[in-house]
Amino acid sequence: MKIRPIRKEDKAELIEIMTEFYSSPAVLTKPNRKLFEKDIDNCVGELPFVEGFVAELDGVIAGYTMISKGYSTERGGICVQIEDLFVKSEFRGKGIGEKLLSYVEQTYKNVAARIRLEVEPSNLRAVKLYEKCGFSDLPYKQMVKEIKSV
Repeated sequence: MKIRPIRKEDKAELIEIMTEFYSSPAVLTKPNRKLFEKDIDNCVGELPFVEGFVAELDGVIAGYTMISKGYSTERGGICVQIEDLFVKSEFRGKGIGEKLLSYVEQTYKNVAARIRLEVEPSNLRAVKLYEKCGFSDLPYKQMVKEIKSV
């Protein structure tokens, strides 16, 4: 297995994968092709706040993750937010999710003070993986106000 940054030529395949992810109960937002295109373009462009990585098996994208970067005043340093982490169903159970998480951690271990993610509580498989990888509950209620649409 190989983990590498997302490339422009991954766009069509990633849009299919993102559509599958955003159609699942793990995400509250419905699939939006324009949004996916923008996310991918931002990952491969010059925007410094977002990056994306794919896990490949035999040249096939098996999963992906997208991260955003911010600052944590509680930790006094960079906070890496795992925005998306998804492994295609036919590749689950092969340690790909764990390897993607490890890759993000290793990439930012000397840069970030915190890695943060969100998970739908009913997504027990993901919760188990995140706990296995050292993540724990953050006892805050998250709130959101959308101010710009795509």
